[in-house]
Amino acid sequence: MIIGVPKEIKDNEARVGITPAGVKALSEAGHKVLVETGAGVLSSIPDEDYQNAGAEIVGEAGYVWGKSEMVVKVKEPIETEYVYFREGLVLFTYLHLAPLPILTNKLLERKVIGIAYETVRDKSGTLPLLMPMSEVAGRMSVQVGATYLEKERGGRGILLGGVPGVPPAHVTIIGGGIVGTNAARIALGFGAKTTLIDVNLNRLRELEDIFGGRLYTLASNSYNLANATREADLVIGGVLIPGATAPKLVTREMVANMKNGAVIVDVAIDQGGCVETAKPTSHSNPSYVVDGVVHYCVTNMPGAVPHTSTLALTNSTFPYVMRIANLGAREALRRDTGFAEGLNTWLGSLTHQGVADSQKRDWIPAATLLG
Repeated sequence: MIIGVPKEIKDNEARVGITPAGVKALSEAGHKVLVETGAGVLSSIPDEDYQNAGAEIVGEAGYVWGKSEMVVKVKEPIETEYVYFREGLVLFTYLHLAPLPILTNKLLERKVIGIAYETVRDKSGTLPLLMPMSEVAGRMSVQVGATYLEKERGGRGILLGGVPGVPPAHVTIIGGGIVGTNAARIALGFGAKTTLIDVNLNRLRELEDIFGGRLYTLASNSYNLANATREADLVIGGVLIPGATAPKLVTREMVANMKNGAVIVDVAIDQGGCVETAKPTSHSNPSYVVDGVVHYCVTNMPGAVPHTSTLALTNSTFPYVMRIANLGAREALRRDTGFAEGLNTWLGSLTHQGVADSQKRDWIPAATLLG
């Protein structure tokens, strides 16, 4: 199989879909890898490393897309890349289609086989290709939030951990999944007073045990959310419904009742965000203010630490890349029902219920199409 690795062109996206180690493994298995010039440079991976591993370095993105049977990316394609879509092309990347009906239309119209990292499941039912970036984003959310609490960035001028004689900041985390757990770990490490809200009481019990009672936990309901956000200096949104639009748990009214100069970091923004006032931003223009509250809603947060993120992501994605290369997309998906849950579009048909429900479209289960 011919596998293409284009350079990411989304605003300030510096990750890359395959590392030289992956190129070497694919080459040894008899496959050909095309890497666009400079694809890994911002992840501290020069073209020479890819070339030494067996890749062909290509100067034009169009050539990479046009000659490849499978394209491996990190972020969803942006509008200027839609022209490269064609029938039968396997696109393996984060897609986050729920809030992107135009991209969904293009993938369906051009009959692309779109496999989304974020909806692939393993045998235990977890999301193995979303997990590494959720870990990075969860940890980054506190780091970013601490920076935006500084007066220079529009925040309240609060040091997250406080100092002797001065209380620490109050961090409220919504969602007890991978993002929320990692955010809690870093917030507690900073010394912040940290509250985590989740609908799953068993998960809250687990987190209390994990963090030795240092983490305050609350059952998720509108009353608790309103009180916790009102008291918070930093709110981190980490709610996830795989493939579907995130629920708007923090309402506009709750935001209006927050402290002046408080900060919201909505990590769920890739799936539309869990804060009603959240809208997607980029690394070049990352924040805005609503009702005196600073909002940070960058859709590719891990792209700010591309070396770490690329290695963490490809550790998880590469075995699936190799499986598709060796077996072809249909057979690789047929053999693994969890992998098949990553299929979002198949030759003109929408195959993921979460995306279909979010966009009010018809869908066909992957198993029906794969045979």
